[in-house]
Parts: sequence; structure tokens; C-alpha cells
Amino acid sequence: MNTTTTTPVASNTISENDFLPLEGTDYVEFYVGNAKQAAHYYMSAFGFQALAYLGPETGHRDRASYAVRQNKLTFVLTTPIQKDNAIADHIYMHGDGVKSLSLRVPDAKKAWEETTKRGASSYMEPTVMKDNDGEVVISGIHTYGDTVHLFIERKNYKGVFLPGYKAWSNPYYQPTDTGLLYVDHCVGNVNWNQMNPWVKFYEEVMGFRNILTFDDNDISTEYSALMSKVMSSGNGFVKFPINEPAEGKKKSQVEEYLEFYNGEGVQHVALATNDIVKTVLELRARGVEFLQVPTSYYDDLLDRVGHIDEDLAPLKELGILVDRDNEGYLLQLFSKPVEDRPTLFFEIIQRKGAKSFGKGNFKALFEAIEREQEARGNL
Repeated sequence: MNTTTTTPVASNTISENDFLPLEGTDYVEFYVGNAKQAAHYYMSAFGFQALAYLGPETGHRDRASYAVRQNKLTFVLTTPIQKDNAIADHIYMHGDGVKSLSLRVPDAKKAWEETTKRGASSYMEPTVMKDNDGEVVISGIHTYGDTVHLFIERKNYKGVFLPGYKAWSNPYYQPTDTGLLYVDHCVGNVNWNQMNPWVKFYEEVMGFRNILTFDDNDISTEYSALMSKVMSSGNGFVKFPINEPAEGKKKSQVEEYLEFYNGEGVQHVALATNDIVKTVLELRARGVEFLQVPTSYYDDLLDRVGHIDEDLAPLKELGILVDRDNEGYLLQLFSKPVEDRPTLFFEIIQRKGAKSFGKGNFKALFEAIEREQEARGNL
């Protein structure tokens, strides 16, 4: 049986021209009320495969974690199994939601040192985790709300996921994938007047840059508005848009999120695909519900975005949105909230050259969200 050990870690050498070189999103961890059932949901509805398990059987008596994977996309679903537990406190406060946006790095100790010396609050000091398959170095810092970034260094590890986990599979249920490939971006909702401080945090602490800004003139409807800034790592592998409410006649979607999540947190995770029509057809067939825009959105779509490779009919039938920038175009669709609280949802996105985030779709999308808010009595 593999065993897990924790020891201090020595520093490695990284490139001097980027103090925090990120290799992409390693995994997204959700704290949930029932991890076994949540894992089954992401397998049956989204097409993930069973990957790894951690719990009492592996020597961890306070929690159970199930890791599921699809292509380069890994989710971890974690639940508490003891009282007086920080995971349980998180769920009581927020409901099911994202705890960790874990980022792969070549040197986790260096990543922690560079970010904490620039002002980040430490969540986890650099730690070596070992088993018979090698070692992984993990460190972490706090970001908005109760969300954290873990830095994962796994170049000396050959195991299935992380030390402490054992391989997990279900021989009776192996769902086919839905074409989801990797995390395109993750969006955070922050409180009033907190967007710019968190933009500054990502610039100064993590070396990100602000690549796009949307104000309340860009993202508004008759009733509500918000502001957003897109933060990107130097190499563009990791992107974190940050939303803040703006004044409107009624409650915005960000305000609704902050109320029901009881604070700041991850609003949605955007999942990339190379064939959005096929992916959305698969997801809908498995029960995933999506927002719908009025069919009038498609009346002048080609006049607005120009030529696209896809047939218009299936896009209209599925409610897929299209937008163009100077680099190309993108197709996107947003799920309804996947929790009982109107908080976390997912975006499915296919990029055909575009580097932007669908500015031309904001009005139609937010009106669709407002219809859902009104049905919940929260507009």
C-alpha cells in the first residue's frame, strides 16, 4: 500500500523572466455536501471518468474526496465526514462551491515564496507529499473570499493523481466523454468596490495583467449591470475574469450570487470544447440545463458577426451564442446554476481564433439570467 509523508521542501530553479510561470490549471476542487453523489453527477451529466479516491480507507478520516477527469480537465469533489470540520463550515456558509483553483507550476516552493513576499496571505506552506509513485510539492495562497490557489509541482510524480489518493474506478459505469477538454477560464464575483483591489492583487502578487475591461455600459440591461476585468497570466495559460456589481434598477446577478453564497467566490468555470454543438447535444441529453436567449437573437446574427463555419439552425435550436473579435470568433453557452443556491454555473466555449469573452452577447445573456432571477423572486 502507498503511504503519504510530509516533509520540508528545498527550492528549485525557475526562469528569472517570469517569477510565477504557470503551466495551466491542474484541477478545480469543490467542497460539497455529498462527494460520492456529486462525483456521480459530473460523470453521468458531464462525461467525466472516475480517477482517484481519498478517504478513511487511505488514512484520511476527516474527509472523502473523489477525483474525476476528462481529457485535461480534472475536478475534485470533497466532503467532510467528521464534525468540527473546516470543510463542513465552508459548505454551511456557502453551499456547494469551488474551494481551490489549483495551478500547475514548475516550482511550488518558489511560487509560494514569490507570491507571499509580494503580499499574498499563505494558505499552505510548501509541502512535499510522497508515496511509492514519487512526490508532489504543494503550496497555496488565499485569494478572494474563501477561495484559494494551490500551486502544484508534479514533475517527479508518476501516480494516478496525488499522493494519498488511490486509483478509483467503477467497472459497472464508465460514461463516454462529452468533448470537454480543459479549463478555459474561471470567473470570480467580488463585493462592491473590490474589483480593482483584486485586480491589483493579481497584478502585483501573481504577475498577471489586465487584458480586457468591461464597465457598466458594456454589461447592462434595463434592470441591472456589472463591471468586469479579465486578468491573464503572462503566458496566457490561466485567465481569471473578476466581476463586481454595478448600480441598476434591480438586483444584478452578481448581487444575487453574493447574497446566496454569503460572500465572494467562483461564479462559473468555462470549459473548452472543439465542437460545441456536439458537446451541448450530449450534455442536454444527460440532463444539463442551459439558459435560453430569445430566437430573435439569431435574426441578424450573421450581419453582426460575419461568416461562421457552423450551420445556423443547430445554434438556434440549442441557444448557442456567437461573438467575434479581431482574432476570430467564439461560440458559447451557459448552464443554469448546478446547485440549489443560484450560485455556481458552467460555460461551454469553443474558440475559433477569438481571444475575447463574448462582449457582444452580454445583453442577451444577462437578460436570460434576469428571467431566471425573476422566476426565483430575486430580481
